[in-house]
Amino acid sequence: MARAKDHVAKVIDTLSSGNAAAQSRLAASWQRSFQKHGLDPAAPAPTRAPDGDRLRLQREMLEQVLVVAAPKLDDLFAMIGHCGCGILLTDAEGLVIDARAGSGDVEIFRQWGLTPGVDWSEAAQGTNGIGTSIAERRALTIHRDQHYRAENIGMSCIDAPVFGPDGGLIAALDVSSARADQTEGFNRLIEAMVTRVATQIESDLFRSAFPKHRIVLAEGAEPSSAALLAVDGDDVVVGATRDARRRHGLEPAGLIRPRPVVDLLGREGGPAGLEGAERAAVIRALTRAEGNVSEAARALGLGRATLYRRMKRLGIDERG
Repeated sequence: MARAKDHVAKVIDTLSSGNAAAQSRLAASWQRSFQKHGLDPAAPAPTRAPDGDRLRLQREMLEQVLVVAAPKLDDLFAMIGHCGCGILLTDAEGLVIDARAGSGDVEIFRQWGLTPGVDWSEAAQGTNGIGTSIAERRALTIHRDQHYRAENIGMSCIDAPVFGPDGGLIAALDVSSARADQTEGFNRLIEAMVTRVATQIESDLFRSAFPKHRIVLAEGAEPSSAALLAVDGDDVVVGATRDARRRHGLEPAGLIRPRPVVDLLGREGGPAGLEGAERAAVIRALTRAEGNVSEAARALGLGRATLYRRMKRLGIDERG
């Protein structure tokens, strides 16, 4: 009880500081918990009972995410589950949609609310690994008394966001533990594992979204990264992960404007032979001109009618 009171006093003291939020990301999250979400660090969460209806809806909507992520969650649990850690996958709002825990730990995690159907957003729980990782779009660890609510200071939460094929946030991966002997050094090791697994899930989701496309690494990306581009049979980039979008200055989320892969990577790899090269050149010109045939014809040094004849022969419409 004394520890909880000391924690609340620390949070209030930080909230009272005029510049704490500007100097610390943790303090900024505490400020959000208090000012934006109106949470009392001394008060317990209103409920930790699973929301069955919301859980069913989100599991249906994220069925492909669950299918892709399940083997990765199993592998991660096999590596660290014996340490008393639980593995959670949430949706983009912080609702737990899947979990792994040892048979001896399931009841403990249920009591903590670390179970499917429970909302761990910042709005519901204040500063915590899941909600703060989602709010800040980055991997992080919230260790024990870094939590906002006093009732959560007995746990450590290590998290990483997962971004979907369209570049938008789609899920978050969490490893949580309520073991008192779990050190910050051990948490850093787990954070590296969680970040890697989140990257693998992101990569697999992207590949599953473009099953018939060539998947290539973005410029300067490491092979283990999720900086991927989807290239169609005409060597046009039609999809990109969040990291690839950032590296190449593409649209941050949603559909991307198609670009010739040579414009992004400086190299080609499309159809072979004279006709293949001609087709690729025409499609590149149309793609750069965003379907404007007159502009594409000028770029190719052709008349508009001539380009139309070539497009018809090559089976290309105005969209490339």
